[in-house]
Amino acid sequence: MTEGARESIDELSSRPWRQPKRLWLIAVLVSIIVATSVVAPMCFLGCASGHDFQPHVSQWIEAAGQFKQGIFFPRWAGGANSGYGEPRFIFYPPGSWMLGGVLGLLLPWKMVPGAVAWIAFFIATLSSWIFARDWLSPKQALTAAILFAINPYNLTLVFYRSDFAELLAGAFLPFMLAGAFGILKYGWRRIPLLSIGFAAMWLANAPAGVIASYSLALLLVIAPVLARRVQPLIFGALGMLGGFGLAAFYLVPAAWEQKWVEIGQAVSPSYDPIHNFLFTRLNDPDFIEFNWKISMIAAGMILITLLGIVFTFRQRRKWSYSWWLVIALSVACVFLMLPPSSFLWTHLPRLRFMQFPWRWLLLLGFAFAILTAAVKGRKRYLWSLTVLLFIGVSAVAIAADADWSTDDLTDALNEISAGRGYDGIDGFQPRGAKTEDLDEESPLIGEVDEDGDIDTPDPENVKVDIVSWAPERRVFHASAQDEVTLAPKLLNYPAWQMRVNGAVVPTETSPETGQILIHLASGEYQVELQFQRTRDRLIGGIISLCFAVGVIVVSIVILIRRPRAIVRALLRPKRSRCCP
Repeated sequence: MTEGARESIDELSSRPWRQPKRLWLIAVLVSIIVATSVVAPMCFLGCASGHDFQPHVSQWIEAAGQFKQGIFFPRWAGGANSGYGEPRFIFYPPGSWMLGGVLGLLLPWKMVPGAVAWIAFFIATLSSWIFARDWLSPKQALTAAILFAINPYNLTLVFYRSDFAELLAGAFLPFMLAGAFGILKYGWRRIPLLSIGFAAMWLANAPAGVIASYSLALLLVIAPVLARRVQPLIFGALGMLGGFGLAAFYLVPAAWEQKWVEIGQAVSPSYDPIHNFLFTRLNDPDFIEFNWKISMIAAGMILITLLGIVFTFRQRRKWSYSWWLVIALSVACVFLMLPPSSFLWTHLPRLRFMQFPWRWLLLLGFAFAILTAAVKGRKRYLWSLTVLLFIGVSAVAIAADADWSTDDLTDALNEISAGRGYDGIDGFQPRGAKTEDLDEESPLIGEVDEDGDIDTPDPENVKVDIVSWAPERRVFHASAQDEVTLAPKLLNYPAWQMRVNGAVVPTETSPETGQILIHLASGEYQVELQFQRTRDRLIGGIISLCFAVGVIVVSIVILIRRPRAIVRALLRPKRSRCCP
């Protein structure tokens, strides 16, 4: 074998897809141990019921119920707002609620929160190892993977906030960054990984998608300057475009149909980023109390990250451009959590919808882990002990302050089973809906009296027989002796189409509540309300399908080129050292 052929094969073998199987097995085993260790307290103490526990669990139960009815991709959440519904599944990314719904079909509901968290921590550990192995030694890569998974912000997400969607999105963050950083090292071959990781973050959590978009944009600006070539910008932009394309089936309807909901409520004064910087004093007392808790965690993570930057400064040449990119991401995260960045929160598109600046800890946790694991020298053991002490103290404080109970899960199951539904999410209510004025005890089909109140239909005037009451299809018979106005327990939304005796009839909306109103003269009627597939959803699905085919084709091309490259290296003729 020629020396050139051996060098070519060694180069190929050093690439991620040629790593020894033993390292992969170790990484998988470590990921299993980390995920199991984090979730283990739930086996003894019960579910950690945080701020966002009820919305997540409720939509898992709703999704599982619709799966059972043959609705494999729900759009309308029929149980939201005490049974009046809302288009939650159009605007809430599908990753977490579909995962929770599927697990709810397979496991007892008490196990589902822990199972979702276990999957997220397993992916987080493995994905961060996949990134770190390109830049660190095997031991350092495993250390970085563990630190990223168990960093205090991730523990806050699962035990204190119960934000399973953001936790899942953060698990895919290293995949996206492995694609973005890998473009500098492997060129266009990392475009599919970048696209998939970027799309996965958007499909798991919208605020995390905003973080992914702006952090990737920052990398695309800095990387070409550091590398002094334009290829990283071109390949990175293609990867970002591919990610948007893969997620288009969610992004296009969510963007287009915002005009049909009260999306402005998502950034009400309490949720305004300007009132939620670190150590804020200008907000509701409950928000301030939690803000100071998360600010203490943020201060510790920032301090350790800054020390990591100092301790790894001498290694910057070994890391090539990657060290500087990690520093840029770290500085950006810290700056965006502090009041001087308020002008960016005000003017940059969609940044305000993140609501809480401390959400940038999701990205800072990555830099925290990589820089901590990369420290070398005589003091690395003392350094490691200090970092582990910080994580341990944070974990104990978070666990001690968490609400360990399964009552919230049981209550949600009982309320939904009894038909009373669950609370909606601010910003997802149809435009014009007044959810605070809705009557939770209203019948499924009510009659509007002369005063505009909705009561049970008078049997002497109108008889109602419900044929079907599915989340996306409602059918009933009505027999009216006189003119009558009926009000189904359903908020109006442009995607609802009404047919009366087979003929399409425009829907009307109650100005008092936002319910659908149906005006009928005397006679016999069959009324059908169907949640239609709108054009924007069709367009988004077609775009995603096209990009998915493109990513698959590019990935196949990459896989096919690998064995061919090795064969060419073996068959390359030996050249004389004196010849060029």
